[in-house]
Amino acid sequence: MTISADEAVKKFGITVEDYLLPARHMIQMVDPDGRLRAEAEQGTEPGHEYPLPGDDELLAAYEQLVVGRRVNDQNSALVRQGRMAVYPSSHGQEACQVAAALCLSDGDWMFPTYRDAVAVMARGVDPVQVMTIFRGDWHGGYNPAEHKVGIQCTPLTTQLLHAVGVAHAAKLRGEDTVVLAMCGDGATSEGDFHEALNFAAVFHLPVVFFVQNNKYAISVPLAHQSVAPSLAHKAVGYGMAGERVDGNDVVALLAVLDRAVKLAREGSGPLLVEAHTYRMQAHTNADDATRYRADSEVAEWVAKDPVTRMTAYLKDRGILDAEEEARIAAKAEDVATQLREGLSEDVPVDPQELFRHVFSSLTPQLEEQSAMLADELVREAASEEAAK
Repeated sequence: MTISADEAVKKFGITVEDYLLPARHMIQMVDPDGRLRAEAEQGTEPGHEYPLPGDDELLAAYEQLVVGRRVNDQNSALVRQGRMAVYPSSHGQEACQVAAALCLSDGDWMFPTYRDAVAVMARGVDPVQVMTIFRGDWHGGYNPAEHKVGIQCTPLTTQLLHAVGVAHAAKLRGEDTVVLAMCGDGATSEGDFHEALNFAAVFHLPVVFFVQNNKYAISVPLAHQSVAPSLAHKAVGYGMAGERVDGNDVVALLAVLDRAVKLAREGSGPLLVEAHTYRMQAHTNADDATRYRADSEVAEWVAKDPVTRMTAYLKDRGILDAEEEARIAAKAEDVATQLREGLSEDVPVDPQELFRHVFSSLTPQLEEQSAMLADELVREAASEEAAK
């Protein structure tokens, strides 16, 4: 089913412009101290109303949030120990990761970036398989078709085009599928971003574009990328609705993304959600963040930490008690142990894998190179044996 923008706004009783433009104020339901804001202060307005998520959904999100934080810290340690080649930490952005995974149904697809390992895990992919790509293996570690999760994408923004392609195919087949396409603020400066959004809008595809605005494209601040009022305002230029949400507020994120997915599934076309968050740690272990941002800036965002905020909120609501908190902490440690053990295992190396998956059938040139390598390996093994 396809619904035009004029038809979509009828149930909201607002103009098309008010439907397409983000709410005048960023959506935030829980403040940094963990207190539920008054409804009049949440940033909602007609056509941009968001009901509070249920307790079960909030508790499930908190569990994934705590696990995600432990995974980020564990992986950073594994890199320092040489067990992983690189890791782009999402420490501080876990709320976005968790909400992205939980807003989708089993039949929906998610296309993550390189920084979205926690989101992929929250979607149900085995933690060690998720981290396979970061230890330098030739494959992504898991089957995208099995989990309906694209392989974490290192080239900037190419995953948005993949997401749009899957959504287009699903629509042509008449499937009830929504695709969540994740990217960062730096990706909005790429040509692929424009092509993906324009194609999705023209063909009225069920895609939710989720921009995690963490203020930096590696070392380039947002102010040097765009002077738009917000990245969410870019949506109206493509004829799709946009919204801004506090990316460290799990409650608001769930509410906004749940609604976006629902509207896309109902036939309202693509939507753009911008989450304001912050990358607390360096871009990767190879980056020196002190060269382009001050410690005082980081400290400001420590006070907005999504984990401490959600902990305070759930305890105040009586949803989280000491027993449940201990159970979740133990689960997080189990996942960390699983990562340590799994990434400490020696992986058998088969040099011939260099050739097996380049083409469906080996070209004559690759066959020649494969034979040369095989001969070299035999001679090397014989030389080592003779030296004993």
